Amino acid sequence: MKETDIRRFPVYGGGGSVGIFDSGFGGLSILRGLVDVLPQYDYVYFGDTARTPYGTRSSEAIYAFTEQAIDFLFNKGCHIIILACNTASSEALRRLQQEYLPRHFPDRKILGVIIPSAEEAVSVTKNKKIGVIATAGTIASGAFERELQKLNPEIMVVEKACPLLVPLVEAGEDDPIVTQLILSNYLDPLLSQHIDTLILGCTHYEFLVRDIQYIVGDNLNIITQGRVLTKSFKDYLKRHCELEGKLGKKSKLSFFSTDLSDKFTVLGSKFFGRTIIPEHVRLD
Repeated sequence: MKETDIRRFPVYGGGGSVGIFDSGFGGLSILRGLVDVLPQYDYVYFGDTARTPYGTRSSEAIYAFTEQAIDFLFNKGCHIIILACNTASSEALRRLQQEYLPRHFPDRKILGVIIPSAEEAVSVTKNKKIGVIATAGTIASGAFERELQKLNPEIMVVEKACPLLVPLVEAGEDDPIVTQLILSNYLDPLLSQHIDTLILGCTHYEFLVRDIQYIVGDNLNIITQGRVLTKSFKDYLKRHCELEGKLGKKSKLSFFSTDLSDKFTVLGSKFFGRTIIPEHVRLD
């Protein structure tokens, strides 16, 4: 694993990359979907694995960490960044768009994952009862409930913070009995409210989708952000031709991590579906 100091990076011009940021491995599900459908673009993935999970952090800490990550990705030449972290999207995105971008990179864009997920859920629900599982930070922010009810005030939102799921995924836990017990504890209160749609409000949870489907049954809509974000981003680029034209199209993939261990390489390769070799980044 190579090591890179963020402070040595100049701002690059030319063909820009699409940046994907997550606090850990979960955003690799977003990147995997993008590469499958839009393989021509250049992508840079950054996981702040040394400081994951973000869900139990304060709002100020989440913003500070996310701003550091955004700095890194823009300085690596990204022209558009997707916050593939629901906690960062709920706690930092609006402030980054309103304050950070105009001051530092007015010609760049930062997108989140919450609004596309809410739009998809509202489009498929029949009984207007939508469940959300996410980190404690995302749930506390009220971001999903706010966006869902903006789209349809009649929507009933049932939310559950699931603090054990990110550590479960990042530990590579594959004991089905343990996984099912933990998931049942989180999902049963939502199912008792007769939801017909469930948003997996953390990109890490996509790696548990088979276990979740087993518990909730085949008649409940599960919104996975990898699929939703790929469709949303493809549509976004069609609507913003001026930005799409600035993106590099050499199918380059770069991976960076703040974790010193080889865990990112091993689990990241498993989650992404192919071998990845990240460079280590030190953030102050």
